[in-house]
Amino acid sequence: MDTRKFYSDGAWVEPKGTDTLDVTNPSTEMPVATISMANFEDADLAVNAARTAWKTWSQTPVAERLVLLRKLLDIYSERSEEMAEAISKEMGAPITFSRDLQVAFGYNHLKNTITALENFKFEHPLNEGSDDSHIMHESIGVATLITPWNWPMNQVMLKVAPALATGCTLILKPSQVAPLSSMLLADMVHQAGFPAGVFNLINGAGSSVGSYLCRHPEVDMVSFTGSTGAGASITRDTSEGIKRVSLELGGKGANIVFPDADKSSLRNSIERCFRNTGQSCNAPTRLLVERSMLDETIKLAVTAANEMAVGASDKEGSHIGPVASKAQYDKVRSLIEIGVKEGATLKAGGLERPDGLNQGWFIKPTVFANVTPDMTIAQEEIFGPVLSIMAFDSEEQAIALANDTEYGLSNYIQTADKERARRVARRLRSGMVEVNGKSFGPGFPFGGYKKSGNGREGGRFGLEEFLEVKVVSDWA
Repeated sequence: MDTRKFYSDGAWVEPKGTDTLDVTNPSTEMPVATISMANFEDADLAVNAARTAWKTWSQTPVAERLVLLRKLLDIYSERSEEMAEAISKEMGAPITFSRDLQVAFGYNHLKNTITALENFKFEHPLNEGSDDSHIMHESIGVATLITPWNWPMNQVMLKVAPALATGCTLILKPSQVAPLSSMLLADMVHQAGFPAGVFNLINGAGSSVGSYLCRHPEVDMVSFTGSTGAGASITRDTSEGIKRVSLELGGKGANIVFPDADKSSLRNSIERCFRNTGQSCNAPTRLLVERSMLDETIKLAVTAANEMAVGASDKEGSHIGPVASKAQYDKVRSLIEIGVKEGATLKAGGLERPDGLNQGWFIKPTVFANVTPDMTIAQEEIFGPVLSIMAFDSEEQAIALANDTEYGLSNYIQTADKERARRVARRLRSGMVEVNGKSFGPGFPFGGYKKSGNGREGGRFGLEEFLEVKVVSDWA
């Protein structure tokens, strides 16, 4: 696969421009590939291919789309080790983690989309007994999909799979930090035999070609995952065209710990803050602890941080890797410095490099205690392995602290009291609430409130994002 090419209209094509960018392995700070950066002509060609293909693809029977999606699922499974290696090299996920979670999440999202499509009713009566009014769910059209670097296939598949399933055609613009996994997916789509123009991929900067794709008059919808600031910019770009915009943005998840919390579940939730080197929008980065168990929980967090191994992405094992880029490395370190300056107590980690890792963008798992709600580290999304611990004295205060953020993606509750868990969950302003480490069911809706975004991805919820609703009278 020539990483300097784009995938457009069913083939790998030469770019129209000459700008290139090195993809760097964050474990070594060395280039692993060179990609081309698209110009507006490249974008036009991809959009035109998608628009032409949509006329036929949108009318393709669901059964035929299912055949191709199942074939893609098989190919993805067969080539999963290639995908794991690509993700590990491009964004620094340790190879075991890349294989077991990064790649697996992409597989599961595609599988769940297929299940949702098998059971989705694209046409049905308005209501029982209202056969005369007929509801149709129709493909919205051409979709621009802009994806981040932190969970490449997780986020890409949450968009690509439902877009293809609903009869949309698409232009995928992955993060230029981690484009190799998306290019590999494009090769899999080609191998599966999807019609030309249905899936298109170009690489480039979000501020230039990404913005151009959002404004493009032949694009009907934009689905974006990334920072809240970039989401606001995309909203402005699409406003004149009155396009549908689905945004999955930042988070500042609170992990509320009551005295009856299971210690094993609590330890796991603390470690989850550091998982993927803290580069998850739904990470439980604020640990809210009832004061009676504050000292005990701080000790547990410090032990978890100090025992969390850090190492290179090509090593097998349960360690965490580097952050994905020099820019992210500098940002996380800057916020650790700010935490100290603003009076938080550094209990573990900090600015020193992990032992033996003098090259690469490695950061120690870091724990702050005595954090107050007005501190920068309590409000800003750090996107690194940094945990902020705060105390509360009542259930009411815990809820207020959890909701004291501009974000509303995911919150967490640790308690053995089912009624309390339900009571607190109802009052938390977030799209997801995980209780006692219990995972959500297949095809659950991923998304948030407030500045965490306005869409839902996954399963049937993901299908609905890419569909228009039409009602027709005098049907029966």
